[in-house]
Amino acid sequence: MTAQDSKLGDTDKIFVGKGDEQAWLTLALANRHGLVTGATGTGKTVSLQVMAEGFARAGVPVFAADIKGDLSGISEVGEPKDFIVKRAAEMGLTFQPDQFSTVFWDVFGEQGHPVRATVTEMGPLLLARMLDLNDVQEGVLNVAFRVADDAGLTLIDMKDLRALLDAIVPDAGRKSADAEESPLADIKKAAQGFGNVTKATVGTIQRQLLVLENQGGTKFFGEPALTLKDFMKTDRDGRGVVNILVADKLMQSPRLYATFLLWMLSELFEELPEAGDLPKPKLVFFFDEAHLLFNDAPKALLDKIEQVVRLIRSKGVGVYFVTQNPIDVPDRVLGQLGNRVQHALRAFTPRDQKAVAAAAQTFRPNPKLDTAKVIMELGKGEALVSFLEGNGTPAMVERVMIRPPSARIGPITPDERKAIMDASPVKGKYDTAVDAESAYEMIQKRIAGTAATVDGPADGGGGILGQIGAIVGTVFGTNVRHGRLSTGQVIARDVTRSVTNQVIGGMAANIGKSVAGQLGGSIGRTLVRGALGGLLRR
Repeated sequence: MTAQDSKLGDTDKIFVGKGDEQAWLTLALANRHGLVTGATGTGKTVSLQVMAEGFARAGVPVFAADIKGDLSGISEVGEPKDFIVKRAAEMGLTFQPDQFSTVFWDVFGEQGHPVRATVTEMGPLLLARMLDLNDVQEGVLNVAFRVADDAGLTLIDMKDLRALLDAIVPDAGRKSADAEESPLADIKKAAQGFGNVTKATVGTIQRQLLVLENQGGTKFFGEPALTLKDFMKTDRDGRGVVNILVADKLMQSPRLYATFLLWMLSELFEELPEAGDLPKPKLVFFFDEAHLLFNDAPKALLDKIEQVVRLIRSKGVGVYFVTQNPIDVPDRVLGQLGNRVQHALRAFTPRDQKAVAAAAQTFRPNPKLDTAKVIMELGKGEALVSFLEGNGTPAMVERVMIRPPSARIGPITPDERKAIMDASPVKGKYDTAVDAESAYEMIQKRIAGTAATVDGPADGGGGILGQIGAIVGTVFGTNVRHGRLSTGQVIARDVTRSVTNQVIGGMAANIGKSVAGQLGGSIGRTLVRGALGGLLRR
């Protein structure tokens, strides 16, 4: 570690800014979560970059959504511009340009590596939120997932879900005694056994799926699915890798954006083991435009968000919400965000003044400061800061100037982005989609009369791979239909993913269909739908 590194942050803390006192973020308390707030143009993105650089320098991987493209500059060497050098000197620093190992991700696969999840992993709760379904429609969606679970129908992409929804629609009218029974009669009967599934309700869900597809959501569902461990890497120098989600296009569909990030949080919560209090986090997650997560969210979803935020701390993950005003975050979540950075707020109306007063009340008072007044006086790059102290209590609020970032401030060029992606450690792993055999193909075979029964032959079927899949399903417990995932189930899902990820290439589609078709019926039999979906089923 260089002398400059030691000044900006050593093995146990990060230097964020300086006023009458220096503002240090303690790494051991960084998993107690945080909040960065302020009006547009007041410096929130720079504060986010300063903290991300500090975490990366300390060996902590970072994930951050980049709404405007400005955060991408962290991947390139900083420029010693006059105002940057001057601000560094005022803080007793010598500006030393730096850059940080960066991996770009993009749901649409245009400016970063594709990010995919299976429909099964997303689960009915988050998918209903993404589709803006009402209670009745969400209930039918839950029925569809349960039927897929019981019938061994693997839901990977949108066409799988559409095929399943078509399959559970009841037959119109009453058939005569000699009429041929539908090849999907058992699926329709199972769906009706859970409640009244009507054609009109299924049709509404199908139309909402079309809206999602028109927003580009189809690209998000599929294989190979994202392995979250790829976010938790360090580079050859021991620095944490900065993972940036390119979200400028994704933000055109705010509900898709918010639900996607919430899914990532739930997957982290599910997959990571308990870690307790660590000297530094395993991962820090920056959630920009966080108000979108809570807007119009039903109480059941808010309860689960609160639970995940509260419990994910023990998994070694720090979550930092970035938004305009603290009141954008519900009080029960806000109370868990111990590390605060507040940039300027403007108060031109009585409503704005109330918002400023509410923001001031979220800080531990400092007798030297009129917090509400200072919030409206802060200049660009200034902030009110309160980080957790050694005993876990918030420090008194201080007015500080945020230190300048070491990397570039502002976006990178397309050529620079391409060079970074070409050298990416995950290049080629996710770039080619694999269309494995799943619910759509299985249902089509049944309709054509070529498929075996859903449960297969008495001896297990599927040849030797099918028998291996059945054994794995028994050993790992993937045939258990309810409750939280066991450790074995998580391992089983990882086995399925690793098999899929290895078949990318010229014959990816054919090999993927063969392998997934034989193993998926056993290993993928139980729905793996994320912590939020799992918690809701209790």
